[in-house]
Amino acid sequence: MRRYFSRKLILYILTFFVAVSIDWMIPRFMPGNPVQTLIGRAMLNAEATELMRGYYMESFGLDVPLWQQYINFWIALFQGDLGISVFLFPMPVKDALKDAVPYSLFLLIPAILLSWFAGNWFGAYAARNKHLDNTALPIGYLLTATPYMWLGLLLAWTFGIVFDILPISGAYSFQMRPHLSLIFVGSLFKHWLLPFLSLFIVMFGGWAIGMRNMIIYELETDYAHYLESLGAPQSLIRKYAFRNGILPQITGLALALGVIVAGALATEIVFSYPGLGYLLLQGLQNQDYFLMQGAFLFIIVGVLLANFIIDIAYVIVDPRTRKGMTGE
Repeated sequence: MRRYFSRKLILYILTFFVAVSIDWMIPRFMPGNPVQTLIGRAMLNAEATELMRGYYMESFGLDVPLWQQYINFWIALFQGDLGISVFLFPMPVKDALKDAVPYSLFLLIPAILLSWFAGNWFGAYAARNKHLDNTALPIGYLLTATPYMWLGLLLAWTFGIVFDILPISGAYSFQMRPHLSLIFVGSLFKHWLLPFLSLFIVMFGGWAIGMRNMIIYELETDYAHYLESLGAPQSLIRKYAFRNGILPQITGLALALGVIVAGALATEIVFSYPGLGYLLLQGLQNQDYFLMQGAFLFIIVGVLLANFIIDIAYVIVDPRTRKGMTGE
């Protein structure tokens, strides 16, 4: 088992290196120049513009060849320095991420976990209830095919404009400052609810359909018919079917994490929710290399770490995997 996790760790390190290198390259191949964008706001004369361009190019480390910028990036990264944001100048990128990351985690973690557990439970239940299955199946396919951003817009229009019962932008009321009180927590919850629902509903449909199909498949396998012929209770057969059916769902969760995170970023933009997605949009609009690098870096680390945890969970849940590791 130790060798298995050592190989996995090496694979994740290589994936991290390649992904972060691509993360560094993509902004630099985009058209435009972040320094020019920053200087353009000041509307200076020609002489002052040249002086400011030289100052900013040196400050951001853009006055050296690309290969040297790449090496400097890795050196700074291992020192915990993500650079200075162009859009939020002179704020360091890591400070901008400190403000945005908690909101993204507060949105993503409950949406992923609750949709996965609720979707799998509902799918397993629907598989053995014909009336519910006939209703849930088409609805589930409709939900899982719905884009996160489109559903977010629909929810915002319905509950924020038509019924006017929930806010559609920000993380809390614009009249408030963050503080610990029931009123502020209530405002946080009201602003969080619509972005959460837009993620939860789409993911719920996908997990429900996946588990429903797996349970039906498992109930038609030889071991299920054999247990049934022995007179085993249906609850026991369904228990085994659920345990076998949940394994592909765990793998599916690992594979779907990138799509889920991308959906969360789009949802944050729809609701102007001040997480990584909204921060990334500001970086794109202002050609802020360093802000984009920092946001994508956190996403890369988060997805890889979550996949590693899922790998460990899979080994714990599936005894066949542990048996294969020991060579028995």
